[in-house]
Amino acid sequence: MTQTYVVRFVGGPLDGRVDSHARAPEAPRPTVTHVHLHSGPKIVHHYDLQYAVEYGCEYHLRVEDGA
Repeated sequence: MTQTYVVRFVGGPLDGRVDSHARAPEAPRPTVTHVHLHSGPKIVHHYDLQYAVEYGCEYHLRVEDGA
């Protein structure tokens, strides 16, 4: 039986999102960028890999300094 690789997002517009993949990547990306396009200005959020757990990995919203 193959275990599903799970990617969780914490904070920001992707908070609570869970992506499932058939297998783990060679190396999880250190940062994931989410771009939100709507009728106003483009909004960019960065999620950083905080730690890898046995089921997959977890990304947390980056707290931007000076905002």
